Amino acid sequence: MNLLVAQAQQFEAPEILYGAIAPVLIVLGAACVSVLLEALLPKHQRWAVQLVLSLVTLVAATGALIFYATSDRPEQGVATLAGAIAVDTPSLFLWGTLLVLAFGSILLIADRSVEPGGVFVAQAAIRPGTVQDRAQATKTGMQTEVFPLTLFALGGMMTFVASNDLLTMFIALEVLSLPLYLLCGLARRRRLLSQEAAVKYFLLGAFASAFFLYGVALLYGYAGSVKLSAIASAAAGTDRSDTLLFAGFGLLVVGLLFKAAVGPFHAWTPDVYQGAPTPVTAFMAACTKVAAFGGILRVLTVAFENTQWEWRGVLWGVAVVSMVIGAVLGLTQTDVKRMIAYSSVAHAGFLLIGTIALTPEGKTPGVSATMFYLLAYGFTTIAAFGIVSLVRNSDGEATHLSQWAGLAKRSPIVAGVFTFLLLALAGIPLTSGFIGKFVVFSAAIESGLTPLVVIALVASAVAAFFYLRVIVLMYFSDPAPDGPTVSVPGAFTTIAITLGAVVTLVLGLWPTFVLDWAGTGTFLS
Repeated sequence: MNLLVAQAQQFEAPEILYGAIAPVLIVLGAACVSVLLEALLPKHQRWAVQLVLSLVTLVAATGALIFYATSDRPEQGVATLAGAIAVDTPSLFLWGTLLVLAFGSILLIADRSVEPGGVFVAQAAIRPGTVQDRAQATKTGMQTEVFPLTLFALGGMMTFVASNDLLTMFIALEVLSLPLYLLCGLARRRRLLSQEAAVKYFLLGAFASAFFLYGVALLYGYAGSVKLSAIASAAAGTDRSDTLLFAGFGLLVVGLLFKAAVGPFHAWTPDVYQGAPTPVTAFMAACTKVAAFGGILRVLTVAFENTQWEWRGVLWGVAVVSMVIGAVLGLTQTDVKRMIAYSSVAHAGFLLIGTIALTPEGKTPGVSATMFYLLAYGFTTIAAFGIVSLVRNSDGEATHLSQWAGLAKRSPIVAGVFTFLLLALAGIPLTSGFIGKFVVFSAAIESGLTPLVVIALVASAVAAFFYLRVIVLMYFSDPAPDGPTVSVPGAFTTIAITLGAVVTLVLGLWPTFVLDWAGTGTFLS
């Protein structure tokens, strides 16, 4: 007993900077409250309460982020929770990106869930009767658990990009992944396809998590710590065998590249994008990409910067493979969602170029460029999936390319917005996609990766073909007599699409503010 008392007296509780981590605490706290509301509220009250709670949470977390970012804080950042979480400028930028992208995703989820036959609505709840009866039945039968699951995934993503040690990063990876596995299986229209996608994502995700965890174990054996700074110190000045270091690095990176949908670790992406409910696909495509590359940037920059010449060539090759797979296989797709999935694989290759853009002096010009690219790509992707959710037939969403023929004649506005978004994904000037590629490629050239940039430009040209193919199909083909209709978007969907399109245009014309913010600080080491 005396020994326990002595040990308790020697224990010092870690300092917690609540102001620094307030955005994460707000999101995770609201997720817990949302679970309780799901269990306690009557079914007919859940939708409105859960939606309001989710939107208020995102606004409150964004307000806390802005307050801390504009306060008198250390420029180099702070570490809290015994050094497990690093709150620096990249963390704040990535948190802000995740929050605004999650806001757009929640709006899409809310709108698609209250429409008769919506993607999250139990079909048994939609019974004949008046419009009021159908609306009430729809709200009663909808799967409102989508809201707490989304908040938990978002909280995991925010923790992931700020994790300062590999164990915290692994826990955050599981917190963000497990809700996504469930969200993928919530579609009601195409239940078998959705559940198949969820199971495939879960199984492959479990393998990727195992790779990540084995990598953490090997790196702990090498450095005697899971902290990123300790691994960097051990790699810089030790006579230990490098076998554990590079074996652990390889396994760790496999887990990270899987989550980022980088080829050849992309096998889950097309099936999950196609099978998951479209709002969930938008959330995954935008926010998961930000979280995954945020984690990759921190790991490579903080823990493995001293060994860049050993691993840079490997990731150079991975980036080429990802760009080629995304560009070439995207040409063969006949489903819009699968086409965007392979587009995301190609974009992951472009993003990977930015993450490995380190100069011999240790500078990281690719960090700010990659973060800007993530923000621009996220808004464009959410708006694009918002458009996809509007083109529907009697079976639900009409995602086969043949059903998009002559869409401009049926709905010129929808076709025009989708054309603009596709041009942004292709990297056409006056869009955020062009600026994103320009800054990433410029950083790569500054870091001596000119051959890789040339390959990326060729891949961009090839990928542009399948974007233009959809545009030609919409404008220069005759619509089928029994073709799909364009449903009138609800208020939330309209806001999400408008927000994404406007940001895509604004960042293409005036990107300076965001670029300056992204480039004002470095990762805390």
